Amino acid sequence: MKGEIQQSLGAWVLLTCLGLYCGKTLLFKNGSTEIYGECGVCPRGQRTNAQKYCQPCTESPELYDWLYLGFMAMLPLVLHWFFIEWYSGKKSSSALFQHITALFECSMAAIITLLVSDPVGVLYIRSCRVLMLSDWYTMLYNPSPDYVTTVHCTHEAVYPLYTIVFIYYAFCLVLMMLLRPLLVKKIACGLGKSDRFKSIYAALYFFPILTVLQAVGGGLLYYAFPYIILVLSLVTLAVYMSASEIENCYDLLVRKKRLIVLFSHWLLHAYGIISISRVDKLEQDLPLLALVPTPALFYLFTAKFTEPSRILSEGANGH
Repeated sequence: MKGEIQQSLGAWVLLTCLGLYCGKTLLFKNGSTEIYGECGVCPRGQRTNAQKYCQPCTESPELYDWLYLGFMAMLPLVLHWFFIEWYSGKKSSSALFQHITALFECSMAAIITLLVSDPVGVLYIRSCRVLMLSDWYTMLYNPSPDYVTTVHCTHEAVYPLYTIVFIYYAFCLVLMMLLRPLLVKKIACGLGKSDRFKSIYAALYFFPILTVLQAVGGGLLYYAFPYIILVLSLVTLAVYMSASEIENCYDLLVRKKRLIVLFSHWLLHAYGIISISRVDKLEQDLPLLALVPTPALFYLFTAKFTEPSRILSEGANGH
């Protein structure tokens, strides 16, 4: 009889707390006595459990979570490097220093972001486990019990994977505005006055775009970023090698910059493979890394059939 009463009480609690992400917040705890408030939104750093109680996020991020954060951290760095290279020109000696500065800015922003996140002062974060795609879009699951009044239970169920990216982008932007203009003004003497700050102006455009991308598509990126990395790295490697008219190993080895670009793409290939496999079974997943050089080798073996230099020359002549 007692068990039936407890089951009925548990079912009643579930029924009285509607919504996928609504929960009851702990108000008072004394030993085994716990008093919870009314059903509503959970405080920041908590999410609902199966019993509809708000529980603190105390777990450590999984490897996949860190890889996702690494991907979101790499986006502004790669864009910085692209626009620095684009606007610096081949004869500019300032590009290397700007590349190093961009790396320093993003690295410092990542460290500061971790230090100000909970727990404060350590390079460690506590998080809630991502269970499904809807965890990223809790604002879409606010219940309306009477189809008139909406109970707002929007909170960060994937704490802190959603908001920590915004904090990181903010620190990146602040550090860039503090450091980059002084550096560019000192060392970019080979560029015209209108060209010196174009890479900084570009960042003022792509940071808002990245912010909107995270705000709207953060959950989709969380599940799709390994495949995005692989596809984009393969495409950009093929475009770079064809644009540089690399048709054999000698063409690849003749310049150090080409090797740096190649190894950078190999790192991205490995990053994508590890993200897809998640290294759940180490002995089975690590051999997949042997596939990293395959796209470059395939390109070199088949370049003689396509002759990228001929295609580029014909395109330049308008044929």
